[in-house]
Amino acid sequence: MKMTRLVLTVLAAGLAVAAPASAQDYDARVDRVLAETPLIDGHNDLPEMLRENAPDKRWTMDLQDISADSAQYNTDIRRLKEGKVGGQFWSVWVSPTLPGDEQVIETLEQIDLVKSIVARYPETFALARTAADVRRAHKAGRIASMIGVEGGGQIDGNLSILRTYAALGAGYLTLTHSITIDWADSATDNPQHDGLTPFGEDVVHELNRLGMLVDLSHVSEATMRDALRVTKAPIIFSHSNARALNDHPRNVSDDVLKLVRENGGVVMVNYADPYVSDAFRRWSADRGAERTRLNAPPYGGLAIGQPEKAAALFEEWLAAHPAPKVTLSEVADHIEHIAKVAGVDHVGIGSDFDGVGNQLPEGLEDVSTYPALLKELMRRGWSDGDIAKLAGENVLRVMEAAEAVAAQERAENRS
Repeated sequence: MKMTRLVLTVLAAGLAVAAPASAQDYDARVDRVLAETPLIDGHNDLPEMLRENAPDKRWTMDLQDISADSAQYNTDIRRLKEGKVGGQFWSVWVSPTLPGDEQVIETLEQIDLVKSIVARYPETFALARTAADVRRAHKAGRIASMIGVEGGGQIDGNLSILRTYAALGAGYLTLTHSITIDWADSATDNPQHDGLTPFGEDVVHELNRLGMLVDLSHVSEATMRDALRVTKAPIIFSHSNARALNDHPRNVSDDVLKLVRENGGVVMVNYADPYVSDAFRRWSADRGAERTRLNAPPYGGLAIGQPEKAAALFEEWLAAHPAPKVTLSEVADHIEHIAKVAGVDHVGIGSDFDGVGNQLPEGLEDVSTYPALLKELMRRGWSDGDIAKLAGENVLRVMEAAEAVAAQERAENRS
């Protein structure tokens, strides 16, 4: 009888170990991690989305639950709270095709909008510039709000303008956006400089001196390598993925991931379908080619000069060629690949919400969904400690390191 009870006890213990964790277990683990570590998203384009869709109303519109009025937004206060967000880099993007002086004016407006939102909802948001600011805001139950300037063209070739953005609280500069600029090559434009020019290197040095993060999303691989060679502080990719899983030039190759590990930086994984899924990227290219085939001015196109016919034929093509589904699991794949190649200390989250329309994976449609991604990684075996690194500790470490470099630079300049 005693032997029987012993056998049953051992079997029960084995089953307890082998049994999968319940959804409640994962929920509790996520709650514990995010109570201690702020979940920080490296990139959200809500300011530009508001500017585009509510130009005058953006200064006063109620942001508590925008989804009640429009499904086009991925972000509002209700869903930020559901998503347990603890820190957000708000992108202050402007079109890189504008003249430089107009880019500066619009950037200042965007910075003003972020500050206005924080001032209107002080119970929800708190401005943050340093890692300590972020931790203080999180401890107080507020969402630390940081500012990222998404394009080197927005400094109009002038380091004084960069210093002004820093004085206004900007925490990072993305060296380029979608086009190559006078001092740096973009990932999605023809290269002109083989990376950074001497002035581009000066920009990196000045970012280090100011304690602003060098953001390498959107830049060419040559620009990535030059910036990593020049910088004294860890860099970030505020919203980029693994090129080994999707060969998009916006993504980061394994060779560069290894350099990021040596640099101490962090790659914050993007949710946008074209950067997550190679199948979606190829389908998107085919869709663009079909548009051109139907209506290619001035002489070509099967339906040139016939917009209604072109629209009908394009709808037929879409019906016959539906977009590939992109899923939360594929985003988790990118996170795991970066963690495998660069290390778990060098990966974070940079959703690109409100910057990519509805091109988002199933399960990651808005800012309420961050816990779902963390739970997927827990199901794959990630520890609470590693989840904390992904959620925010990695980028906080990078911010602290950049602050230390800036302090050292100031000390050396005073001596």
